[in-house]
Amino acid sequence: MARNKHPEETVNLILDTAFRLFMEKGYEYTSIQDIIDNLGGLSKGAIYHHFKSKEDMLIAVTDRMTADSNKILADIRDNPGISGKEKLKTIFKTSVNRSVNNDIFSVCPNFKNNSKLLFSLLHETVHEAAPDYIAPIIKQGISDGSIQTEYPEQLAELIILAANIWMNPMVFDNTKEEIYCKFMVFRQMMQGFGLDIIDDEILGRMMELVSIYEEKK
Repeated sequence: MARNKHPEETVNLILDTAFRLFMEKGYEYTSIQDIIDNLGGLSKGAIYHHFKSKEDMLIAVTDRMTADSNKILADIRDNPGISGKEKLKTIFKTSVNRSVNNDIFSVCPNFKNNSKLLFSLLHETVHEAAPDYIAPIIKQGISDGSIQTEYPEQLAELIILAANIWMNPMVFDNTKEEIYCKFMVFRQMMQGFGLDIIDDEILGRMMELVSIYEEKK
């Protein structure tokens, strides 16, 4: 078999096709064969050379969608001009208001029915989002006096697990009413830590995303 001289182009073609089909049909109703049939003659072997499963394709699609906005979140984290507490509020607001979230909530399946995707989300939350984004902000807040805790790493995990997992309708399949109640508890918890960082604008955006997810189910 001839060596693929343009692997990046092949990967982009696969991801473009997978994303389009996920949006049109929904992740659950898109098969690997559907993707193969829309790749203009690309062989099944060429696809499996780059992606071992449909779950791997979804993870790659989502990573590509969030790459640019993750740079914005990193800029907030690294901004020397605002306090840790203000950074935490800004990063939450910016994260939930990302326009790419509309597509993510349209594409993603129910995670409780897919252990591989759920594990990937948990791993990213605990081993990437918490230590790379939230913990450094909390540590700065401790230094500048805007955040009080003796356990920055653990608080970072608690915050991001609640936000990314516990309040995520794709994990627990909660209704809008249940998500609202969880959000109010999360806000009270943050206030208990002296972090009044969650406002009605963020709540409204969360409810909008939940509606997008419910509509495509």
